[in-house]
Amino acid sequence: MKKRNFLLLPLVLVLVSLHTAWSQSFPDRVIGQWTGIMHMYKDGNVRDSVKIRLKVVRGATANTWSWKTEYLSEKMPMTKDYTLKQGESSSTYLLDEGGGIVLQDYQFGNKLYSVFETHDVLLTSTYELRGEELVFEVTSGKKIPGGTEVINFTVQFLQRAVLRRSP
Repeated sequence: MKKRNFLLLPLVLVLVSLHTAWSQSFPDRVIGQWTGIMHMYKDGNVRDSVKIRLKVVRGATANTWSWKTEYLSEKMPMTKDYTLKQGESSSTYLLDEGGGIVLQDYQFGNKLYSVFETHDVLLTSTYELRGEELVFEVTSGKKIPGGTEVINFTVQFLQRAVLRRSP
């Protein structure tokens, strides 16, 4: 009997720790600094790449996070300093870019999804936590003319970065 309890205890501890980890919000699971190389594709071919750094920290108010991405390019360095806010449900978020631009994000498991249109360009953006990696992707394309019931869009551009936690 004691031997069975001894073997059961590690299993219970693992299940409790997994439940605790999965009950955290997506932004809480990715708090920290991440670095990697973003590859930029056009029509399926790599056209450029840039080193990026993402820093996620808890915000000053409840259910907010600072979501800061730095593009460490020698030619065109850029910083995108956003605020991520909890939406109306535990699986929705608002990514506030400032200047009145707010993107809606949806969480499914380990992944955030956003789909939006600007200047007749459809964009998708995702962040996916895969073990020790955070995969960030943005696709973009335009409407293909001629659809009636189904409207298709091209996917001409892809930006993809596999990020790892850094100290």
